[in-house]
Amino acid sequence: MSTSLLLDPVLMAPTWGAILMCLSASLVGVISFVRQRSLVGEALSHATYPGVILGAMVGSAFSLVGAFVCAMLGLLAMHALQKRLRLSSDAALCAILTAFLGFGVLLASRLQFTRPKLYAQVQVFLYGQSATMVEKDLIIYGILAALTLLFVIVLFHQIKIVNFDRDFASSCGINAQVIDVLMLTLLCFAVVIGLKSVGVVLMSGMLVAPAIAARRLTHKFSTMLVLAAVIGMSSGLFGTLIAVKTASGLPTGPVIVLLASSICLLAMLFSPQQGLCVRYVRIMRFRRACKMENDLKLLWKMGESSFAELYERSDRRSIALWLSLLRLARQGFAVRYKKSFALSVDGQRKASRIVRLHRLWEVYLTSQLGIGADKVHRSAEEMEHILTPELELCLTKLLRNPKKDPHAQPIPAGEVWQ
Repeated sequence: MSTSLLLDPVLMAPTWGAILMCLSASLVGVISFVRQRSLVGEALSHATYPGVILGAMVGSAFSLVGAFVCAMLGLLAMHALQKRLRLSSDAALCAILTAFLGFGVLLASRLQFTRPKLYAQVQVFLYGQSATMVEKDLIIYGILAALTLLFVIVLFHQIKIVNFDRDFASSCGINAQVIDVLMLTLLCFAVVIGLKSVGVVLMSGMLVAPAIAARRLTHKFSTMLVLAAVIGMSSGLFGTLIAVKTASGLPTGPVIVLLASSICLLAMLFSPQQGLCVRYVRIMRFRRACKMENDLKLLWKMGESSFAELYERSDRRSIALWLSLLRLARQGFAVRYKKSFALSVDGQRKASRIVRLHRLWEVYLTSQLGIGADKVHRSAEEMEHILTPELELCLTKLLRNPKKDPHAQPIPAGEVWQ
């Protein structure tokens, strides 16, 4: 079905135009995102509006030219506000965004009464209308997308160095200012490319959404560029497909941006390393493991005991404690008898190591940091669950293998449980 869109004489230009736009916006968006300049794209997209109108007044072919010129003027104005008038970057962005957009709205309102047909054509650039794209537009978009891709490929190493370590870039002889100018020029190109597809208002979404989604999936800059490009192009293709195949005739630009935003949201929720839901699951597993280790300590201190005795000494709810004890028995750390629970051999080893880490940390806090013995228990309760065997060995050497904790309780031997 998507193949028919790519080859259909009527739909080919809007579909390929959306794909090329999303490719350019995604690549440039990643660079802006890494440099923490995502809002610059928002300001420039709004700054193009008066240029579109002025260009259309000259001739319909000059709309994109006017948009690019106004975007560059907005960029220069932002730089001047920050350097000459000492405005902060966010204040300069807001000033340019509102000033240029206000001027554009003023021109549009005047155009509405003097040249209504031209006004209707100009409004296409405000919210986007992919259906108006023709093969001539596709050629322009293809050239601009090729320039963006060529820039990223040829200057990849320079871009990476400038983005992450400008001092090192200077020591390597890389002119960071030239790279910055080229990147900002490409940002203007990317904004101009997206005007007919998603429009002035929504263009910033296509710059940011694929970059955020890719960042949640990888920590590597090159992989982030590839992932953002794939996410962006997929959003362009399937967004156009959804818009075309929907009976109600949804607008293509908003559908593309919504699809990219949905992918971004899914990445933020479910990415393997940084996803919010995945992190929540890891946190819950860690908390459950900590509580089970606390139950192991309780069995270690009390020995074989009935559930009622364990519950009396525990701070957990009865059902939670019961399930935890059953889980420990299933994992082989505890033995369940008719009316009681006790530690297995493996459970004895694991519990004694937890107690050892707890008491070693208490000794460290009192002897090395001078903290009172009555104030170290809570910190030790937290650290006993995260101290690694390597840290245990370091603590043992530093403290000269102590035999008792600050409360004169014996510290179990240093056998590391496997």
